[in-house]
Amino acid sequence: RVLFRSLTVTNPFNNPTNSPAMARKKNKEPKEEEEVEEEEDEEEEEDEEEMELLQVEVGDIVKLKQVLDETVAGALLDNVSLPEDHSLDNIKLGIMTLACAFAVVAQFSPIPFPECRPLLGLCCCAYFMLSGVMQLITTFLDKDCIMITKPLEEASATSKKEGECGPPSVPKTNPDMAKHGLRIRTNLPRFSEFFSLIIEFQGVPDSPFVTQTWSVGQFFDGEGMFDEIGMMDEVVAVYERFASGKFDKEETEADRQTKKQQ
Repeated sequence: RVLFRSLTVTNPFNNPTNSPAMARKKNKEPKEEEEVEEEEDEEEEEDEEEMELLQVEVGDIVKLKQVLDETVAGALLDNVSLPEDHSLDNIKLGIMTLACAFAVVAQFSPIPFPECRPLLGLCCCAYFMLSGVMQLITTFLDKDCIMITKPLEEASATSKKEGECGPPSVPKTNPDMAKHGLRIRTNLPRFSEFFSLIIEFQGVPDSPFVTQTWSVGQFFDGEGMFDEIGMMDEVVAVYERFASGKFDKEETEADRQTKKQQ
């Protein structure tokens, strides 16, 4: 007798895990993972490029203050979206342009010398007079101010007319910001490590204010690498304190004496 045994032959393609479609899917999955990893690597490289830290010579006080002032202005303009008032800057530009015009006339006048003496005298007097006006503006109007902003109401109306993105809404805790702009002041005394920021109303006598003082070493390391993001966050926190109406009290002579004794 011949015994026939039924042999069960399993077709590998009947198994869904061994089908060609699944094989193709498995082949696709590593490719997709590689593409995702490549995209993540590219994003990390872009972030690293964007996060390049600014390096400053910490012994150069002028450059140091310039970097800090620009960061303060950038935080208020970009992060808070405060509208800047360029009125005084435009006046100064007009004065400088007029002074340069007198200098050009004095230099390139077609009248030969010595017939041009009266014209030269007039141009020189006008130039030095305008330079004196600029010095007075810097000394008595600018002082330690680095930026002036517009009142929020005025800026909001202007942005609506021009179809631009408007400034922040007027905070209920400080409604005076609707009618008065802000005056941003900074101070870094010579041979000092302490940088101060003062925010107050523009054109208001005895204006309420907030002030904050930091050590320069809080934002710069020994090699002069600047923590710009950390500085911006601190500036925004000072602005929010002003917007919430949590003003500082003016320091009296008694307070100064107490600090000295401590």
